[in-house]
Amino acid sequence: MYNNLKKYKDKIYTGMKVGGTHSWNYNDGKWNETKLSPEMWKINFESIKTRIRPAPENTGAKVGTEYHWYILADQIALKLDANTYSTSMNGIKFKMGHKRPHWRVFSYEYPEQESYKEKLIRILEKTLNDLKGDKLQI
Repeated sequence: MYNNLKKYKDKIYTGMKVGGTHSWNYNDGKWNETKLSPEMWKINFESIKTRIRPAPENTGAKVGTEYHWYILADQIALKLDANTYSTSMNGIKFKMGHKRPHWRVFSYEYPEQESYKEKLIRILEKTLNDLKGDKLQI
């Protein structure tokens, strides 16, 4: 089940089993971007997402749980007319941490855990090495 301890490559974790899938609908999403340089934009996306299929009874995280993800993605935008673009995004996301309803801070803010910065550096360095070695699949 969701909260049972699982093992993947000698690491213990909880949550969805590796290989599991979710499908979501995003309604009325808001995407904002600010150009920071000729080739760099700061982005913000906010939306409520809903499951395509209902979650099985008594599974998943408790209401009020928060997750912090880091996303590396490619976005393709096709201009359809003066005011409209079709967009698709493909990438990978990494779980940075979580915050249970009764916790004051995210998991990476507790002293015994890897910090957000340490985790992000580790992820980016591994991703760069995988990309250089043709091991990265997005």
